[in-house]
Amino acid sequence: MDLESSEMGHTIRYSSHSELGKYVNVLVLYTGGTIGMYGTEDGLKCRSNMADFLKKLPMLHDDNYVPNVSKTSPDVSHERNIDELVMPLSEYGVRVFYYIKEYEEKKDSSNMQMNDWVDIAMDVKNNYDKFDSFIVLHGTDTMSYTASVLSFMFQNLDKSVILTGSQVPIFEQRNDGRDNLLGALMIAGHFFIPEVTLFFHGNLYRGNRTTKINSGDFQAFDSPNLSPLATMKVKIDVRWDAIFRSNSSKQFHVRTDLNPNVGVLRLFPGITDATVESICRAPVEGIVLETFGAGNCPNHRTRFIEILKEAADRGVIIVNCTQCLKGAVIKAYETGKILFDIGVVSGSDITPEAALTKLSYILGYRDMPLEEKKRLMETNLRGEMTVAIDESQFSLKDGGFIRAIASTLKASSVEEMHYIRKALHPLLVCSATQNGNADIVEELCKKDNVDCSLEYDDRTPLHIAATNGDLTMVQKLLEHGASIHKVDKYGATPLLDAIRFKRKDVIRLLRESGGNIGPGTLGIATEICVAASNNDVALLESWNLAGISLNLRNTTGRTPLHEAVCALCKESVEYLLSRDVDVSVRDNLGHRAFDNALEMQTVFENNLKCEDEKIKDVSAIITSFENKELLREQNI
Repeated sequence: MDLESSEMGHTIRYSSHSELGKYVNVLVLYTGGTIGMYGTEDGLKCRSNMADFLKKLPMLHDDNYVPNVSKTSPDVSHERNIDELVMPLSEYGVRVFYYIKEYEEKKDSSNMQMNDWVDIAMDVKNNYDKFDSFIVLHGTDTMSYTASVLSFMFQNLDKSVILTGSQVPIFEQRNDGRDNLLGALMIAGHFFIPEVTLFFHGNLYRGNRTTKINSGDFQAFDSPNLSPLATMKVKIDVRWDAIFRSNSSKQFHVRTDLNPNVGVLRLFPGITDATVESICRAPVEGIVLETFGAGNCPNHRTRFIEILKEAADRGVIIVNCTQCLKGAVIKAYETGKILFDIGVVSGSDITPEAALTKLSYILGYRDMPLEEKKRLMETNLRGEMTVAIDESQFSLKDGGFIRAIASTLKASSVEEMHYIRKALHPLLVCSATQNGNADIVEELCKKDNVDCSLEYDDRTPLHIAATNGDLTMVQKLLEHGASIHKVDKYGATPLLDAIRFKRKDVIRLLRESGGNIGPGTLGIATEICVAASNNDVALLESWNLAGISLNLRNTTGRTPLHEAVCALCKESVEYLLSRDVDVSVRDNLGHRAFDNALEMQTVFENNLKCEDEKIKDVSAIITSFENKELLREQNI
C-alpha cells in the first residue's frame, strides 16, 4: 500500500515493499518542440524515439535498476508507444518512474492548434487516476498559451501538471533540455503542487502567469507579476503559501469546449479606425485589447471609441490588458476610464496569452449569459490575475501568539518571523481542525498550505476531520483545495480513515469528490474479512458505501463471506448476501462459503457436545443461502 510524506515540505509516495522503497509514477507527454529536434537541410525537425536517447543519460535513467515485480505499475494497456524509464534514487530516497507517451505527429509549437490543446488535455484526463503527476514536453514559442489554456480546461485539478522544453535540442552536447527535464521530473516526483505550471531554467512558474521573453537565452520565460512558485538551486525552495488550490470537493473534470472566435488588438500610435473595425467584425466574439501603460487609449478619437462600443453592445467581450511586461490596468486615467465606461472589462495584470485563452474558454459556455461571462473574465479563476481585495487579511505574523514566541526566540527579522510562522502553521491548523474551530481554520487556510501535516504522522487536517466525522470541516477544507489523495505514514487516505471510523456522511462527500483508498487491495481485503468475522455490519456498510468490492480475497483466497460463515456471524452473512456478493468464489482449498456452512453443519450435528446455539446459527446461515438462491431463480 502507498503512503505519502510531507517531510521537508514535499510530498513523497512510499511503497510498503522494502526493496522498492519510495516511488512515484509520472506520465510524460512528448508533443514535440525544440527539446526533441535534430538538424536537417530544411532546418530543425522533431525526431522520434526520445526514450531510447534518454536511457543513455545516467541522470535520467538508472540502467542498472532491476524492476521489482511487487511495484504497482500504472495500467497503460490502452495507450500506444509508451516507454518506461526510472530515475536513479534521489537524495530524498525516491524512485521516480516515468512513462513517455510519444505523439505520432510531433509538432513545432508554432503549429499548435486548439485541437492539439484538447488532445493534451484528454491524455491527462484518460490517465488521471493512473499516474501521480504529469509532464508535457512542448515547444517554447507557444508554451505559455498551452499552459494557460490547460489551467482553465482542467477543473478541480488535484495533481501536478508541468510543461517544459528547451531552447537547444537535448541531443546536442551543450543544451538546456536535460536540466529542464530533470528539474520537471524532480518536482513532479517529490512535490505536491496541484497546478498547471511551467518549469524552465531552474524556476517553476504558474503556467498562466508566464510569457516568453527571450528567443536566444536559456532563461526564456518569466512571470512578471508573480514570483516563481519554486526555485531549484542548491536546494529546492517551494513557496507553499503561493500555491493556488482548486476546490477539491468536486471531481477533476476537463472542459474541451473552446471558442476559436477570439483575437488580439494591440494599439499603436496612429492605428487606423479601419484596422480596429476589421478586428471587431463578426465572427469575432472576444478581443484582447492591448493598451498603453495602465490601460490607456486615444480617448479623443471619437470613431475609435464608437467602434469598440458598437462591438461591446453586440456582445463582443473586450478585455483591457496592458502592453507593459509588468503591472496592471487601472481606472485612474481619463484615457483608460473611458474604456470601462463603454463596457470593456478589466484584465488587471493578466498576460495576453492567459487573457486570450481564458476568453476562448469562457466563450465556450454558449448558454451562459453575457454578463456572467464578463464577470468571470474579471474573476481570478486559476490564479491568472490579481484581484484587489479590500478586506483585511489574517496573518499569523500579526498574531499576538506568534509575536510572543518570536520574542522568546529573539527573532528580529522578517525571515525569522517567516520561518516561525511556517513551523507553527501545521500545529495550529491541525489543532483547530481537531477542536472543530472552523473560523480559525478558514483564516489559516487563506494564508498557507492547507495540506500541511505534523512530522510524526503526516496526517493532514483533512485526515483529522474525516476521522472525527466533521462533515462541515471536511467541506471547508475541500473548498480550500485540500488533497483527497494525501496518504499518512500509516498508509491511510482521508477516505480510508472515514471508512474505518464509519463516518458515512464524510464517506459520501469524499467519494463524490473523487476520493480513493489508494492502490493496495490485499491489506484492505484482510480488513474487510476481519469486519465480517467480527459481525461488524456497520463497518461492512462503510466499505460498501466507499465503493470497495466486498468480494476481495485475503491471502488464503477467502472472501468476507467465507469468514462470516466460519465465524457464524449471521448478520454479516445476511448483509453480504443482500449486497449480491459472488457466492461462487472458491478459496485456495477449492471451497465456497456455502461449502464451509454445509461442512460445519455436518460436524456440529455429529458432535454430541456441540452447543445447540451453534447448530441453530449454521442452520440459519444455510437458510439464508438457500433463500438467496431461490430468489435468484425466481428473478431468472
